[in-house]
Amino acid sequence: MKIYNTMTRKKEEFVPIREGKVGIYVCGPTVYDNIHMGNARPMIVFDTLRRYLLYKGYDVNYVSNFTDVDDKIIKRAIEEGVTSSEISERYIEEVMKDMKDLNVMEATTHPKATEEIDDMIAMIETLIEKGHAYEVNGTVYFRTRSFKDYGKLSKKNIDDLEAGHRDEKHALKVSGEGEKEDFLDFVLWKPKKEGEPSWESPWGDGRPGWHLECSVMSKKYIGDIIDIHAGGEDLIFPHHENEIAQSEAANEVEFARYWMHNGFLKIDGEKMSKSLGNFFTIRDIGKKYPLQVIRFFILSAHYRSPLNFADTLVESSKASLDRILTAVGRLEDALNAATDRELNTEEQEVQTRLAEYVTKYENAMEDDLNTADAISVIFEMVKLTNSAISADTAKSLVEEAFTTVGKLCDILGIITKVEAEILDSDIEALIEERQAARKAKNFARADEIRDTLAAQGIILEDTREGVKWKRA
Repeated sequence: MKIYNTMTRKKEEFVPIREGKVGIYVCGPTVYDNIHMGNARPMIVFDTLRRYLLYKGYDVNYVSNFTDVDDKIIKRAIEEGVTSSEISERYIEEVMKDMKDLNVMEATTHPKATEEIDDMIAMIETLIEKGHAYEVNGTVYFRTRSFKDYGKLSKKNIDDLEAGHRDEKHALKVSGEGEKEDFLDFVLWKPKKEGEPSWESPWGDGRPGWHLECSVMSKKYIGDIIDIHAGGEDLIFPHHENEIAQSEAANEVEFARYWMHNGFLKIDGEKMSKSLGNFFTIRDIGKKYPLQVIRFFILSAHYRSPLNFADTLVESSKASLDRILTAVGRLEDALNAATDRELNTEEQEVQTRLAEYVTKYENAMEDDLNTADAISVIFEMVKLTNSAISADTAKSLVEEAFTTVGKLCDILGIITKVEAEILDSDIEALIEERQAARKAKNFARADEIRDTLAAQGIILEDTREGVKWKRA
């Protein structure tokens, strides 16, 4: 499998540190509100990466954290008159609900920053001992220039960074806040403020800096070296750059072998923001579209490409997904009706083409997780099965087609097998009444019942196997 490594700016053959095992760390959300579309994209993309690696037989240790102490969480807690932990626990629960609805697998470990404070303090002490950090009035800073490779991920030159902030640097000195040795030094530990959560430390009560959290949690749950570190491209600088600096300065080994970053999400061509009124949470979107459609939409573009969210595009994804699900439903019906017999010559050719499509799908996924091309292959399979497979086809081939399409969709996290839902008794009664009306040739009443059910979101389909229904 080839992965585009942000560090080297090229595709590289993926070779895990330990054969057959992969450690993936994905930066998770800061839990002060419901997650938005921008949060959903990396969750879905890297969940799909995980699923593909599992499909290929790897033992995947997938770690994604929750930042449960942060200025935004504290601000929300003050506004609501509750504790920061109440806010973070509430929204961790909500994130987990949204992830389930998006069919995102739970991580192997979902560490919380507040439960790893002792290890964060230990890493800071190591950095101070090695001359990479220093304390001033209860604040501990990372000495950025002590790490000679700073900027290697973002390709930013440290002198250019300083020159670009000369006015800001001067303002800090004038205000008396310029206590850092260097303007570019960043915070590892910040002192407690009134009303804020805090923990004891050698430098006084306080809390960790955001960048430090991921370095410590990835080390604890994966090891000093991560196979794949992933997240949105907005995290490349400064977050991931700072993670590299403090981790490699403390551990004296490479922090991550491969870096993967998904592209930005725009809403109707504009950057998503609350001020523009185009800020959508997953809950908002879920009221308008099934979240399986949103997952399909996100995977319909290459993960590194910018993605524009627009109703017309999502509607197109909905229609495309319905086409796949309808084909799977047809295969299931054919499977229930098919009989066991030997494959004829034409069926053997279909079987061969199915195997070729699986190879083509895998080639797409192994080319830097090209889910867009993988979905195209599924549509090729759908076209083939629609034209070449029916209830008259040999059962073994129908079963193979049904299983294969389902398996490839499952790698993308697309659910094709929906358990039958229990209809409300009044809806069941209407379906039975419609059947009786049709038998009595009262087609006006049968049509009226169909329209009534359609208004309630129940779509009926008359087939030779009987009445099929689905929710709109």
